Amino acid sequence: MTKYIKPSFLVFFFLIVICANAQKVEKMGNEFDGPYLIYQGDNLLVKTINYKSVDEPVQVKSYPQKNKEGLKIEVQFSDFPDKNFQVKLRKNITNEPSVWEQPEKMFVISDIEGEFDAFRNLLLANKIINEKYEWTFGKGHVVICGDLFDRGKEVPATLWLLYKLEDAARAKGGYVHTILGNHDIMNLAGNLKYLDKKYLKSAELMKVPYHDLYDENTELGKWLRSKNLIEKIGDNLCLHGGISPEVNDLKLSVKELNQLSKPYIGWKDLKNTVTDQKILDIFSSTIGLFWYRGYFKEPALDESVVDQTLKMYQVKRIIVGHTILKNNVSFYYNGKVLAVDVNQHDGDHQAVLYENKQWYRLDLTGNKMQLK
Repeated sequence: MTKYIKPSFLVFFFLIVICANAQKVEKMGNEFDGPYLIYQGDNLLVKTINYKSVDEPVQVKSYPQKNKEGLKIEVQFSDFPDKNFQVKLRKNITNEPSVWEQPEKMFVISDIEGEFDAFRNLLLANKIINEKYEWTFGKGHVVICGDLFDRGKEVPATLWLLYKLEDAARAKGGYVHTILGNHDIMNLAGNLKYLDKKYLKSAELMKVPYHDLYDENTELGKWLRSKNLIEKIGDNLCLHGGISPEVNDLKLSVKELNQLSKPYIGWKDLKNTVTDQKILDIFSSTIGLFWYRGYFKEPALDESVVDQTLKMYQVKRIIVGHTILKNNVSFYYNGKVLAVDVNQHDGDHQAVLYENKQWYRLDLTGNKMQLK
């Protein structure tokens, strides 16, 4: 005799299943990783990880390198497919200029570290882009003061978004400045101390050492090596960590600092392979451009050191990320240092806007709070 099951029980059972699956998706987040573009001989391999696929988690497409220009690749999201976007590849990648005139508008953020949703939502809320990833900031400039890698779950997607927005901004008279931070330099040099395990798993599935995913034979590796460690944008000196007294003493221009450092981005064990003290100072883990925390440590740095930097580079302020402080986003040293790092991983999503000669703190509401 077949046992009768009450309809109410069936409804209850299916609700449990639906809730369990929803929790699973929420826990996993995006089940895609990549794409990773690797040059192999005359071909360009596009590798994407699909963690939903048990039988074939690595999807590989191959294209002739000669057909690279204009080739479109897809960045995918399983949690919310409306976030998907395409990126058109460039024929060539060239080094970024490091000295710029003052733009009318600047949107400044740092330490994204793979938190794609936070970054995207800040751009949307503050009318930098629209839902289709089209540039809506006119001739404004977006400035990233370092740290794209490590703790967040969507590093490649964040990198590809910046790659895409660079072209979108230029087409409208704007610009995107991506400045490297310590986490970026660490990853390129094979220091994976803070790397989320997801990326090691992806490398293992692709049977490629993680370091090789961002070396000179990859599109993102070439792109990252074209970036600067420091830029002068109008009245602002923009970098990740700061300018230490020791770097001040080098008396190097912004252009010279970048020219000296670029060949060594991605080098391992600089201390035992480089003898030029200037290079060692620039990359130092205590006084270097992307590690220095002296503005915010005790005892406080003498303001005369900040004044020396401002005078040397003929700017009015220094803008840095790297160090999270209770009052960030805020000015320090009587308005001479602007600290923009907040804990994006902990839900503190903020950025900075320069507009009409005023500075504002931004958040996900789209409201502006003037900084003084």
